[in-house]
Amino acid sequence: MNAAMLLAVVAILVTLGAWIVLAWVRGRAEARSESQINAFRQEVQGLVSSQMQAIVGQLGQLTQSVNQQLGQVRQELQNGVAATGQLASNAQQNVAQQLESATRAVREVSERISVVEKAGADLSQTTQTLQQVLGGAKSRGTLGEITLERMLEDALPQEAFETQYRFSTGNIVDAVVHIGEHLVSVDSKFPLDSYRRLIDSGDDARKEFAQAVRKHTDAIAEKYILPAEHTLDYALMFVPSEAVYYELLMTEDAKSGALDEYCRGKRVFPVSPNTFYASLRAIAISLQGQQFAENAKHLMASLGGLKKQIETFAEVYEKLGTHLRHAQQSYEDADSKLGRARNALEQMAQGALPEAPPKALEASTKE
Repeated sequence: MNAAMLLAVVAILVTLGAWIVLAWVRGRAEARSESQINAFRQEVQGLVSSQMQAIVGQLGQLTQSVNQQLGQVRQELQNGVAATGQLASNAQQNVAQQLESATRAVREVSERISVVEKAGADLSQTTQTLQQVLGGAKSRGTLGEITLERMLEDALPQEAFETQYRFSTGNIVDAVVHIGEHLVSVDSKFPLDSYRRLIDSGDDARKEFAQAVRKHTDAIAEKYILPAEHTLDYALMFVPSEAVYYELLMTEDAKSGALDEYCRGKRVFPVSPNTFYASLRAIAISLQGQQFAENAKHLMASLGGLKKQIETFAEVYEKLGTHLRHAQQSYEDADSKLGRARNALEQMAQGALPEAPPKALEASTKE
């Protein structure tokens, strides 16, 4: 029951009380006898009864209205509770799904971490194995030779290079590249031990590294630059690592200056895998140009022979044209003579003698 309904009930009760008091006062003032009192009592009782019936009716209506409103409130409350339950159920499902996704993601991350850990262990094992394989100078030299040979095979045709080429002096270079009638020597042995000490000890071992590279440069210049055996006046020093090549370019001392300048002064050019491949591609393009030039020479020679054949054919063709022109003239003369002889025969067939014997007949008679 709301506040408006309570106020209505109170107003009715107040009105009823006022009527009763007013009636009682009037009864006291107007009636003094017993009969009048009884009549007044009956009147008051009737009035109270009618008022009570009105009040009961209004209370019934009020109760019915309140019940209806309570029913609506109850229904709305039930609907709200049901919606809240559905929301709670959906929220629980969403939370369960999120937990499941999070669990799956954690599982996948764990699996990937396991794979990474295994890959790291394999890489560590591979590194140790590679270090063992490259522990000796001979193994490192073999690896450099294999790398050099693979790069030559990838960049040049097979006939453009040779590996383990022996000079008449008995020295064997790792590879030579044929450029026309000349050779370019390529050495793949490099003092990696001094570079390793440079990495381990820092700049204190840089002087030793520079001395080892200069010594190796002198050996290459002495053994593999041999113009008498058709080599060019320079050779290539193959450095099998970009990091080592960078250290070579950056190393210098007060006595001998920059290390790469010393190498160039000896006509020995250091090349890393990247720069060596670029050099090989340039050589390959040069070889293609030489091949084009050689093909052009053969083509020019073939064109010369073809020119002679065309000139001979032109002479024969001209003679054939002369003979054809003579034959055409002879044909025309013979046709003209044949026409005159045919006319003469037609005249004789008609009984008339020609004025002059046909030239063809005269020629036959003379013969």
